[in-house]
Formats: sequence, C-alpha cells, structure tokens
Amino acid sequence: MMRRPPKMPSAGCASRLSGRAPGGRRRPGRGPICSLALLLACVWSIGTWAQTAPPTKTPAESPAARSAATKGSKAGAPPAKAPARPEWRDTTGYRFPAVGKTVTDMQNAAHAMRLREYCADARVKDEFVRERLERFSAITGRKETCRTLLDY
Repeated sequence: MMRRPPKMPSAGCASRLSGRAPGGRRRPGRGPICSLALLLACVWSIGTWAQTAPPTKTPAESPAARSAATKGSKAGAPPAKAPARPEWRDTTGYRFPAVGKTVTDMQNAAHAMRLREYCADARVKDEFVRERLERFSAITGRKETCRTLLDY
C-alpha cells in the first residue's frame, strides 16, 4: 500500500482565490462566485474607462493649429490651410499623438516649470530671465513671457 505525501498548505493569496482554507479544507461560499465577481468588476472598470476617454481631435481642431493658422492671417481673412497630406499618411483616427510630440511637450513643460521658478524668484536678475525666455521662445516658436508659461 502506497502512502501519499501530506498536503502542503498553499500560499495565502492562492487559497483565497481558490476558495480553500490554508489546510486544504473547502471554505463555504467562496470559489467560482468570488472569481466571477472579480472578473465582472474588471470588465466594468475597463468599460467605464473606455467610455470616459477624451474624444480625439483632428489636427485642424487643436488649439496649436488654430493659433498657428491665425498668426499669419489678417483679421477677417480665412485661416491658411495646411499643405495636403497623402491619404496613406492620414492620422485623424489616432487616439494619442505621436511619441515624438509627447516627448517634446514633456520637455517643454519641464523647461517652462524651471523658467516659472526664475520668474517667481526676485533674486534672479531680469536680464537673465529675459534671455532664458527668448531662448525658450526660439524652441517653442511663440513669444514667451512669464505669464504664457502658465499654458504648460
């Protein structure tokens, strides 16, 4: 007659999900129902997240595109159209911008935060702050002041 080795207690987390007590005994009221409730909670939270995702904007609707279009045009003139892109380069359905644009935005935000500290610190000389704002203006392509840094 062969002897079976004694059952080893399972890990606490696995025992909770499997519905078994650490000694191998079955816990009443746990098991598939607990797993089903966890699955339903996950599906519900993913569905809620998908419904509350921000709507995508076409490049023409973005604030940067609007400000760039109105900079070069005179009052009352229609905004200039961007050069036509080939159909195979169409990205209007993309949910998120390109990684390069995100990296640039993050770098500009970090630079703007540093410049805001310079603007707020009275010990920093005005000439230094003006020079840094001019350099940042060259990077962003727009006139930057201590007030416009709040946009980042």
